[in-house]
Amino acid sequence: MLADQILDRKGREVSTIPPDTTVRAATTALAEANVGALIVSPDGSALAGIVSERDIVRRLAVDGPDLLDRPVSALMQSEVHTCTGSDTIDQLMHLMSEHRIRHLPVVADGALVGIISIGDVVKTRVDELTTEKDQLVDYIRTGR
Repeated sequence: MLADQILDRKGREVSTIPPDTTVRAATTALAEANVGALIVSPDGSALAGIVSERDIVRRLAVDGPDLLDRPVSALMQSEVHTCTGSDTIDQLMHLMSEHRIRHLPVVADGALVGIISIGDVVKTRVDELTTEKDQLVDYIRTGR
C-alpha cells in the first residue's frame, strides 16, 4: 500500500500552527484536534517544523512552566523527515523506525498534503496481514 492510499482512507486533514504560536496554545490545539503532533507552518502549506506532545513534555521537564509562554519555534523539530504519496508502507515503516519518529508529513511538489502517524502505519499493516491470511485460508479451503 502507498502513502496516498493511506491518506485516501484516513483523510488528508493536517493540524498546523504558525511558528509564533505559544507552547500553551499548541497544547490546546493538540488536545482539540486529538493528535500527537502539529505541523509548524507559516501558511498551512510550507513545512517549517513539527512539534509533538513528546517534545513539549521533555522540554517542560527541563525548562519548567516558563516554556508554555514561549513560541513553538523554540522547541519544534526543524529537521523534519517527510515522505511522498508514492512511498510504500515498507518505506514508511523503515523511515519511522530508523529515525525513531511517530509522524511523517506527506509532501507533493514541496507542499504539505497530509500526515501519517505510526498508528496509521500499524493499522494499515494489520489490515494487509488480515487480508493475506483470509486469502490463504480461502485458498486452502477451496483449493483455488
